[in-house]
Amino acid sequence: MNEDLLFIFIIEMVGTVAFAISGIRLAAAKDFDWFGAYVVGLVTAIGGGTVRDLLLGAPVFWMQTPSFLVVTFLSLVTVLVFRKALVRGMRTLFLFDAIGLALFVVVGIEKSFALGYDAWVAITMGIITGSFGGITRDILINELPLFFRKDIYATACLAGGLVYWMVSFIPDINVMIPQIACGVTVIVLRIFAYTFHWSLPILHVDPKDLPPE
Repeated sequence: MNEDLLFIFIIEMVGTVAFAISGIRLAAAKDFDWFGAYVVGLVTAIGGGTVRDLLLGAPVFWMQTPSFLVVTFLSLVTVLVFRKALVRGMRTLFLFDAIGLALFVVVGIEKSFALGYDAWVAITMGIITGSFGGITRDILINELPLFFRKDIYATACLAGGLVYWMVSFIPDINVMIPQIACGVTVIVLRIFAYTFHWSLPILHVDPKDLPPE
């Protein structure tokens, strides 16, 4: 495995831990059993990457090695051991979700470029990789997906992808700089949105304006 592939693999593993813990943590708050919590954590961690690989026509990443299933199990054990610290409050969920989101956006972009796709496809795949697992997680626990709320979520993924694309034009730049810039952009936007309650406008229709049934 060359250095670039090794780096992407490490990012995927760290992102898997972050997203798996965020999913398992939410499942625990909903009183899921251990197996149910594991499934929610696994879907959160691999959902976006699975959709990405299917769309790109690439081998599905988690089917190449059992490491992602094992890491998700270890994430479940971590939540069981540190349940009180990890389950209480929204800040813990936000932290792991933001880290996983940022790392998976980078992975989605890198894999798309490696397969020869254009920047607009790579950015789209970054958004899908970062967000689709969370969408599935929220559906499984019967919550309105965060992706579709007014919160700055998909917008943070898009901004990170655009930053990656713009920074990559700098001559003779190290390949890791756009990756770092992308990840930092996503995390910083998520932190700012959470701290200052940033949100997108809501698409609202007055019920009185709707036609009668």
